[in-house]
Amino acid sequence: MLYLVTLLFLVILFLLGMRMRDRMAEKSAWFELTKLSGDADGIYDPEIVSSLPEPARRYFNYMIQPGTPLRRVIEITMRGELGLGSKESPNYRTMRARQILSPPFGFVWKVKTGAIVGSDGATPTTSWTRFWLLGVIPIVRATGLDHRRSAFGRVIVEAAVWSPASLLPAQHVIWEPIDGKSARATVRLGKLSQSVDVSVDEAGRPNTVIIQRWTNANPEKLFRPQPFGGYLSEFELFEGYRLATRVEVGNHFGTDDYYPFFKAKITDIRFPKKPIL
Repeated sequence: MLYLVTLLFLVILFLLGMRMRDRMAEKSAWFELTKLSGDADGIYDPEIVSSLPEPARRYFNYMIQPGTPLRRVIEITMRGELGLGSKESPNYRTMRARQILSPPFGFVWKVKTGAIVGSDGATPTTSWTRFWLLGVIPIVRATGLDHRRSAFGRVIVEAAVWSPASLLPAQHVIWEPIDGKSARATVRLGKLSQSVDVSVDEAGRPNTVIIQRWTNANPEKLFRPQPFGGYLSEFELFEGYRLATRVEVGNHFGTDDYYPFFKAKITDIRFPKKPIL
């Protein structure tokens, strides 16, 4: 009996240590992403995008007011629903989350949904998914090269939603036309490359975003490119940026298999300052 009690104690101690390491890693990544590009870098002038495809020009001129400081890092607070099931049985659960998004470098998304807590994240060197039941029992842990490539896709599609300044033309960002309502931005970071298609209305308001995401969200559980994206609505002004506060996204976007597993209402957006070291 003493042996079993001791073993149980050691297991609990080990799991608590794992949970503490996860939290420390999240905190470190959050700080790193803020440090990478947290300061403003110039101000927005429509002339910056004058050579871009017309839908891209409309997008930027709607999303960023002239004279706005160019901030690429954003902290987001949200609530909403996460689908933990399938299209046929979504099993939506209420969720609350906080996120830092620092395109193209990465993100940290810390979420709580019912008895499940954890995070998704990516930095320039790694990525992870870590979820816990009741904060002490690990139920999902994922990382690796395929995971990093998939996470980079998330960074870029969310950049189009919430960090338009990060998609301004640059050496690592190339825009090309698709049609009169859509344009495509391709972003590179080292060996990673991801394109995002942005569709806008006449005013330049983006209504859909879509990428070909590297993912294993399919019956075969094999990593391959698949359409991922969703709908944007309820735009509000945040320090010179018009950003969507209602977002619905999922896998297989634009097909009969589309399943919006993520439905979020943004409750707060702020632009952090780069920490003083």
